[in-house]
Amino acid sequence: MKNIIFIHGLESSGNGFKGTYLKGLFPNIFTPNFKIFKQNTSIYTLLKERMGQLDLILKKRNSWIIIGSSFGGLMATLYALRHPEKIERLILLAPFLATPLLQIDNFSPLTIPTIIIHGKYDEIAQYQASRERAYQLFTNLKFHTTEDHHDLNNTIKTLNWSKLIT
Repeated sequence: MKNIIFIHGLESSGNGFKGTYLKGLFPNIFTPNFKIFKQNTSIYTLLKERMGQLDLILKKRNSWIIIGSSFGGLMATLYALRHPEKIERLILLAPFLATPLLQIDNFSPLTIPTIIIHGKYDEIAQYQASRERAYQLFTNLKFHTTEDHHDLNNTIKTLNWSKLIT
């Protein structure tokens, strides 16, 4: 059994569309609910709290396959930068990479196999800026552009998830 986790986006949950869909494909996947986003909470504080939650979950095992969506893609990337030895593969869905929350100056590029699926009409995670940042961050990267928006709802069910995971 592989250690697979889905990290939801800023305003979603592990029980949202993507988490539920992935749970149907991979019943043993972890789809935790991270601290809820509230408008009056600093995004920096929220990220710190969610990363603390993620650290507690992932410290128990090794060889993780992390699927991160949007803000969850940012979290997956930050975790991989800090603990590359614990990650087998990253699958990032419209990851929020073009942000000051991600300071890459202190890190070497990651060699972890990484697949990014990004809609070219994404205005939330800024497709072009995220793509540029991805090529700075990952040396073993497959970047797939889709005819979709940030939520990737038109794309998620068309992906060969078994192949992405293995």
